[in-house]
Amino acid sequence: MAEQTRYEELIRQFSAFGAVKREIGRMMPSECPSGSAAVLTLLGRYGDMRMSRLSELLAVDMSVTSRHVAHVAARGWIERSPDPADKRSRILRLTPAGQALLDQLSRRTCQLLAERLSDWSDDEVTQLTALMARLRASFDDIRPHGPEPRPPVPPVLEQTTRTPATTQ
Repeated sequence: MAEQTRYEELIRQFSAFGAVKREIGRMMPSECPSGSAAVLTLLGRYGDMRMSRLSELLAVDMSVTSRHVAHVAARGWIERSPDPADKRSRILRLTPAGQALLDQLSRRTCQLLAERLSDWSDDEVTQLTALMARLRASFDDIRPHGPEPRPPVPPVLEQTTRTPATTQ
């Protein structure tokens, strides 16, 4: 197991990664916030699905998923049709307009990453991708099951160059 300081540095890097996510978010069209983009991306990757499956993949509550789905459906990016196996459920599917937007978002994101990582080698990008996938997989089966509280999150530690005050 890595020593404490390594995990503290990892925590700092996670916090700093928010800047990367914000920059990617800023290049998205204003009518397509990140939750909407996530819905489109998952439907594009996995195909038609029920809202319950989408909620699982998003790892959010069904009410949050419902809001995202309503947003993208109102813009004509997805359609909801009755599930032949269960008429109470709906099947979500990308529309041609949704696929076109997803393609545009993918091009924009790839272009941004290509620009920002232009001084990275292909091997470094591949290594980062593999490590991020491994990190994500490490958390996949750790979601809380039931009412058990999550353990407390350690505070984000800021690096400082100040010398602590001494008391006399």
